[in-house]
Amino acid sequence: MSLALLSILAVIIVLIYIYLTKNSGYWEKRGIPCASGIFSGIVCSLQLLCLRITYFERFSRMYKENKNFSMVGYYDYLSPSLLIIEPGLVKTVLQTNFASFHENCRKVDPKLDPLVAYNPFFSTGEKWMTGRKRLTYAFSSMRLKTLLESVKLVCAEFEGFLDKKLGKAAKVELELKSLFSRYTAQVVASAGFGVDGLCFEERENESSFRNMMKIILRPSARRSFIFALTMLPFLNKFFRMSTVPKHVDRFFRGLVADLMQQRRTENVIRNDFLQLMVELERMENDKFDIEVVTAYAMSFALDGYETSSSVLGFVGFQLAAHPEVQEKLREEVMSVLSRYDGVLTYEALKEMTYMDQVINETQRVINISQVMVKMCTTKCELKGSDGLVCAVEPGTLIMIPVQALQEDPQYWDNPDAFDPERFSPDRKQNIERFAFLPFGEGPRICVGMRMALLQMKACLAILLRKYSLELSPKTQVPLKFMPGSFLTIVKGGLWVFIRPL
Repeated sequence: MSLALLSILAVIIVLIYIYLTKNSGYWEKRGIPCASGIFSGIVCSLQLLCLRITYFERFSRMYKENKNFSMVGYYDYLSPSLLIIEPGLVKTVLQTNFASFHENCRKVDPKLDPLVAYNPFFSTGEKWMTGRKRLTYAFSSMRLKTLLESVKLVCAEFEGFLDKKLGKAAKVELELKSLFSRYTAQVVASAGFGVDGLCFEERENESSFRNMMKIILRPSARRSFIFALTMLPFLNKFFRMSTVPKHVDRFFRGLVADLMQQRRTENVIRNDFLQLMVELERMENDKFDIEVVTAYAMSFALDGYETSSSVLGFVGFQLAAHPEVQEKLREEVMSVLSRYDGVLTYEALKEMTYMDQVINETQRVINISQVMVKMCTTKCELKGSDGLVCAVEPGTLIMIPVQALQEDPQYWDNPDAFDPERFSPDRKQNIERFAFLPFGEGPRICVGMRMALLQMKACLAILLRKYSLELSPKTQVPLKFMPGSFLTIVKGGLWVFIRPL
């Protein structure tokens, strides 16, 4: 009996070994250097899943150790995947041969997350093309001017919130991500839905926009696990975990349904995103399904809230850490606003070019998305400048190490220094375009980029014309980042002292 059990156990071990090693040597057979063996790939992938390392740590190390190659293979769990190292190949994947890499690798189940499935980041095919066309219309220059009117009202509330916080004190200590998330959540509520998001209330309101966004996006073991499942959709068929909790889904559906009913029946023009959806319905002569509108509105909310508040937090940190940059930016803000009688206009924000430089350099030093991951959909060849040629099979993940490219001394002089001048008009033409990817590139470049920049620049202009920022000892420098998130999150937060000028 014991011999029979040992035989069965041996067979099971052999079968497991065969399964685990079925792709072993995949890259070597194709003449592509491999960063590590399949078992190392499993270990690294499990470290990511267990929140031991960040995506940046894994792929930055792989990038630096293989800089002599244009591309290098590795294993994502058991799947052969490809890390592209030179910007020329990044251009091929994101732009030149977009048809073969038009899908982002992260998948959501439309049955579990019907609203998220319409987000341009996750959608594919006709759904992606239709959604992108509509959102591009919503973020045209003419529509941004309309949305700015709502943003300006939020800026006034933001200023009032800071005045109240300061009172008669000489300074107040605040965490930047938390502060700016109030602002971006209120922008989402006002410019997106035309309602008061209650985001500047002292006590957290459970039904506020900010709280709903935090529920979806706050770091947690569950959120990290769901994030990992978007890379492994076959596992989610078993775990059946949705990104958006049911009560948040109901909140947005109910809100959008009520507001769209009002917009369709009332002859009132509002300066918000839902009004633009009503205009699109009239242009297309087609009443949109309420689920589709809710999905677009949630995309506006999620994209406008989290990434913009994160970038603003890092900009605030850099300004506090570099007082000379802060002062130069303040001088630009005051100079430009003086030409517009102190009024924050669309044209005034466009003239704040040094602010663009500061935002760009902030995003170069600390990119919100540490990596980009594309999926090959049709077989094609990638040819590196070093002579390597890879026949990429459908289903292969292509990893683009965004942060590693943005701090590589091959493309950036003194990359560890914070220097907005590298984006000045006379120097920015020398930048390697596909080594700087704050919003992505190619046909899938972030559709909300212009709206994000609009609300960030408006916030910074209001902040700097009246207040100054100083680093607090509570901010741990150098910054350390939390693992398990698709976006860059700082351990311990970004704390500053804010003083009135």
